[in-house]
Amino acid sequence: MTLQTTKTVRELALEIPGATRVFERLGIDYCCGGAKSLADACATRSLSAEEVIEQLKEEGETSFGAVTEAKDFTRLTMTELISYIVNKHHAFTRQELQRLDALVNKVCSVHGESHGELLKVQALFRELAADLQPHMLKEEMVLFPYVMRLEEAVLNNQPAPAPPPFMTVRNPVRMMSLEHDTAGDLLRGMREASSDYMVPADACFSYRTLYRALEEFEQDLHQHIHLENNILFPRAIELEDASNS
Repeated sequence: MTLQTTKTVRELALEIPGATRVFERLGIDYCCGGAKSLADACATRSLSAEEVIEQLKEEGETSFGAVTEAKDFTRLTMTELISYIVNKHHAFTRQELQRLDALVNKVCSVHGESHGELLKVQALFRELAADLQPHMLKEEMVLFPYVMRLEEAVLNNQPAPAPPPFMTVRNPVRMMSLEHDTAGDLLRGMREASSDYMVPADACFSYRTLYRALEEFEQDLHQHIHLENNILFPRAIELEDASNS
């Protein structure tokens, strides 16, 4: 396997089985920051690009021949991919936002005075929750239905749907992508405030549960954004362009 550091993180995430696991482990942003070259992404994290390439090779060879998440998703129709995103990632996000809100409030009420970083995590989490709820609703009510109608028309050799109020899919895609960037910034802010979710010696069970749950939430949201930014959105734009040509 020959890998070039000039390739973008997004390209590698789609091409190499298990690449997202490597990026997650190393803290390389493959969703919102997927447009960066591997070299630039490694420089941002003060990582050796050569060592990262070796890890990507090892992961790819280990997963060779296996059915992998990224490869499977590129073979789904957009309607199937949207269904997966809504039923898995949107459902998980809504469920966890509710659970984590109660948990972070509980932990802050007990440990906030002695661990001021918790209050920063709480504030960032609340901002993230306030952004994600309307974001997912806009996708489900506006963007996703149009993409599914567009795909259905093309597959059935029918005319493209009438121009939507947003005129072109590029407009909501641009907005959703910007909101993904904001979510990514807030996730990084929570990780930095918590020193990479390092649990202090005096942490209770709820404290430990909170940090573990926040890390799991971060990983799921990374994958969620990856599927939209790197697979769904580019395909929607490409399909709309083709239907209008």
